[in-house]
Amino acid sequence: MTDKLSIVPAERIERSILLIRGHKVMLDKDLAVLYDVTTFNLNKAVKRNLKRFPPDFMFRLTPAEFKSMIFQIGISKKGRGGTRYCPYAFTEQGVAMLSSVLNSERAIMVNIEIMRAFTRLRYLLSSHKELAHKLKELEKKYDSQFRAVFDAIRQLMATPEEPPKPRIGFHKG
Repeated sequence: MTDKLSIVPAERIERSILLIRGHKVMLDKDLAVLYDVTTFNLNKAVKRNLKRFPPDFMFRLTPAEFKSMIFQIGISKKGRGGTRYCPYAFTEQGVAMLSSVLNSERAIMVNIEIMRAFTRLRYLLSSHKELAHKLKELEKKYDSQFRAVFDAIRQLMATPEEPPKPRIGFHKG
């Protein structure tokens, strides 16, 4: 029901939520696209209201984290029209605080959708933990003849690692 009313697809928001330093965050550039503002203007509004964004609401990526992001999610390199500064990462609370800083109708509507996405993600993670706990209990209850079944279920529950992407372009050697 809410998907028909939303102005941003839930999948688009969920793809923008990353795990950095053990926190589920969204980067400033992704939020700027969702709010339909430039990253510069989003960051300018945040800087005018820095007291609203303590370190547990927002932090800047380190150069090493930023370099890693370039390879993982395709942020363009400095000097090629891309990001020149390490991006800000906003936790769920930081995203909620953005709605008070970006005081537009779209910001309010998008913020509601983002909060719903964080809630869905939290629910999925908790149900995954619950399932793992139940599996562990069942494994204790039954003997070793079911070990193969439990191992297969555990493999299905595991988050698959993405295979390394091949390099594009000319390669020496």
